[in-house]
Amino acid sequence: MSPEGEPRPRLALAMGDAAGISPELTAKMLADEAVLAAAAITVIGDDRVLRQGAAIAGVAPRYTVAGPDGPPPRPGTEPVLIDLGHCDPAQVKLGEISDASGRFATENFRRALGMAAAGEVDAVCFTPFNKAAMRLVTPGYEDEIGFTAEAIGFHGVAKEFNVLEGLWNARVTSHVPLKDVASLLNEDMIIANLKLTEDALKASGIARPRIAVAGLNPHAGDNGNFGREEIEIIAPAVERAKAQQIGCDGPFPADTVFVRAKRGDFDAVLTMYHDQGQIAMKLIGFDAGVTLMGGFPFPICTAAHGTAYDIAGQGIAHPGAMRNAMLLAARMARRSLAGNVAPA
Repeated sequence: MSPEGEPRPRLALAMGDAAGISPELTAKMLADEAVLAAAAITVIGDDRVLRQGAAIAGVAPRYTVAGPDGPPPRPGTEPVLIDLGHCDPAQVKLGEISDASGRFATENFRRALGMAAAGEVDAVCFTPFNKAAMRLVTPGYEDEIGFTAEAIGFHGVAKEFNVLEGLWNARVTSHVPLKDVASLLNEDMIIANLKLTEDALKASGIARPRIAVAGLNPHAGDNGNFGREEIEIIAPAVERAKAQQIGCDGPFPADTVFVRAKRGDFDAVLTMYHDQGQIAMKLIGFDAGVTLMGGFPFPICTAAHGTAYDIAGQGIAHPGAMRNAMLLAARMARRSLAGNVAPA
């Protein structure tokens, strides 16, 4: 049982890109007492890569090594590394994209997702991936949402959330060209994302979420002078969501809504496109932000930053965002196990 008297969750940690900061972040997580206390951890990767990461980070992580068919750990035991033996660090040049590092991350992530889908773990985390490297192995790879859905046979709605302490960002459209955003917006999509956001916030422990909805255009359209999406799509969607008892309001101008949210007026901001929220969130807390993939049967979390090829091997990767990701995944899984809420 956890210190809160709730079940201690089991968490799979997939090692990310071997050429970036992922190995040293993985090692730092296994040397972090708060992380170790929060969950029973299974790492998926290669012991050679993890040992190199530990040497770079200057830490001495505690874990035992199991073969590819090794079982996940029991609550109360030290972390277990499932050693797939599939990446010789001598063959990976730090700071460079390669199919070797992409294959390493892809196989680790797929294995972790399979464990969660089979009920062997309660949540999944991963240290940062490099999408270009993963595309060398999986040419159709777009993002972790699509990869996860394919890997576990999921056909529902899932989206990315960016999370800082006390502030969440959700988005209606994500990895699409900016020129296509307006044509993709509709009321049903906005309402579905508001509902998904509300569910994820509740799963994290926020009983009555308050969600601000950003406009698409400058000054939220300025009463139609700079665009009519706010009048014709976004505002009607907000009113329909309110009628469904979703705690939301807007649309608000995107250039000020995060100021209000940061001071505590809202728990989350729903933005209309990727960078509309990402820029604000990363300015507020680049070294602390978490990406949560919500909507799947189990929580999936990672650091909101990338593989940081420019500092790989220097031992200076900041662990704050990855620590927050691990703790958020553990908290959400623990609440689900305790029967408080459905999985995010």
